[in-house]
Amino acid sequence: MKKVAILGRPNVGKSSLFNRLARQRDAITSDVSGTTRDVKKRIVTISGNRDFEIMDTGGIDYSSELFSKVAELSLRAAKQADVIIYMVDGKILPEEEDRALFYQLQGLGKPLALVVNKIDNEKEEERYWEFLEFGADATFPLSVSHNRYFNDFYAWLEAYIPEREEKEGLELTEEADPFEEIVRDINDTKEEIDNHIKVAIIGRVNTGKSSLLNALLGEERSVVSDVAGTTIDPIDETIEHDGYQITFVDTAGIRRRSKIVGIEKFALGRTTAMLEEANLVLLMIDATVGVTELDERVAGLIEKHRLACLIVINKWDIRDDKTYEEAVQNIRDELKFLHYAPLITISAKTGMRVHKILDQITAIYKRYTQRIPTSKLNEVIREAINRHHIPSYNGAVVKIKFATQYETKPPKIALISNRPDGLHFSYKRYLANFLRSKFDFEGVPLDIVARKRGERMEDE
Repeated sequence: MKKVAILGRPNVGKSSLFNRLARQRDAITSDVSGTTRDVKKRIVTISGNRDFEIMDTGGIDYSSELFSKVAELSLRAAKQADVIIYMVDGKILPEEEDRALFYQLQGLGKPLALVVNKIDNEKEEERYWEFLEFGADATFPLSVSHNRYFNDFYAWLEAYIPEREEKEGLELTEEADPFEEIVRDINDTKEEIDNHIKVAIIGRVNTGKSSLLNALLGEERSVVSDVAGTTIDPIDETIEHDGYQITFVDTAGIRRRSKIVGIEKFALGRTTAMLEEANLVLLMIDATVGVTELDERVAGLIEKHRLACLIVINKWDIRDDKTYEEAVQNIRDELKFLHYAPLITISAKTGMRVHKILDQITAIYKRYTQRIPTSKLNEVIREAINRHHIPSYNGAVVKIKFATQYETKPPKIALISNRPDGLHFSYKRYLANFLRSKFDFEGVPLDIVARKRGERMEDE
């Protein structure tokens, strides 16, 4: 999907244009310069079948340290975008700073339009001509507040936004109904772009969770001690990486219930509550101890909440002389129900491989939020059925008529069947493994449910 970034100096109308394109009052608009500080994103549709992601950026201003940081984020968005809209205030004459910023964006070699905003009537169009001296390939007068002069601007934008590919509902059996209404409802749903990842760091006490958090942040944020149970309150810290906001929670260590007393009982409750809000979990395992029964129970919380997961083996620098393959295989054998989770060996103390964790987090989260096109999903399901036919149920034929993904975080797939109860869990597990072989779901749990036509898609 194409990305379109709106840039400009403060108070030129960027957020108003964002709201106009999104057809909702989402970004906050104000006459106060610097109201928008973060990059806001939404999926937008124009001309009925052209979808793109619009990015509203903060005003580019270097008058203070805070505004300079906002400007840095805005220019970073421009580098990520496929199309750039640079807005200026048509109420005033062109300024040298606008010229410099526009020429800087021209250097990126991307489609770039100069939008002269606040041209509210025909008399004010004269000021628009002053901005032609920028030499832009495309210059448009607009009045965002009055919704005037948009036709030419939309025509230019459409040239860089491809039409949506129509998704056909493919039947898996001769008698199958394509369920066009189901497909249309799902495909027409525009999901909010969520670039905020909530990461829970969990594990037994004294596995190095606080040390890992400090290593990721590059600063002493949590108290680190060899005394088990040092961390009581979960500690939140947010950083930005690869266009995502990642919030870490350094959770209190989890002990056996028989050993939880006083304030630590409160800490366990806070940890469990935090997991209900998390998207992704770093499961910390002590390499010098290996997987214990309690580690398996802690990992069970991840399965219960259906969270994305990365297994982090800490203290790898002081492990015994076991080979890597042997050590990893032992851990895999003990945590079989987290078979989907990738594994990384680190040393939070020395920093060994810690830098790779952030890339892993964003990659897993992208898979956690991915949506498989309906036509492609049905193509793969058909292939799986041809390779291994659906077993009968009490002598009756079981058919899968259609498949569709109805939710993300985690990906949830509904199999529309004539006999949902007759689809054995082992066959659903086979389909899940087959889908994993065709699509990248590493680090992500995958839910597959059987439903009748017209039955609501709800969690089991």
